[in-house]
Amino acid sequence: QVQLVESGGGLVQPGGSLRLSCAASGSIFSINIMAWYRQAPGKERELVAVISSGGITNYVDSVKGRFTISRDNAKNTVYLQMNSLKPEDTAVYHCQANVAQKPGVNINFWGKGTQVTVSS
Repeated sequence: QVQLVESGGGLVQPGGSLRLSCAASGSIFSINIMAWYRQAPGKERELVAVISSGGITNYVDSVKGRFTISRDNAKNTVYLQMNSLKPEDTAVYHCQANVAQKPGVNINFWGKGTQVTVSS
């Protein structure tokens, strides 16, 4: 089995910054795409940012220029640096990893999430 554990959430004022981390552990042969999603109360889960194993990134328009996704393949960890935070960024942030536990068998795993609240 594979576990994803997020950390780094919290309460921050508008304009502030937070850095989220998500570490994968368990039976891992390789990790392909890693991503951050978020879900605000009463809304559907939204893809925020994604990064390939080679470092190619993509972002939802609402966070472009403010958020940066990165990963440390040696540590099986993905990060989300969030700057210039806005109240509308308030949500539970979940990481997702597409993991091969053996060659040719890929499964998506999810973390339980970390709360980010942007409020004055």
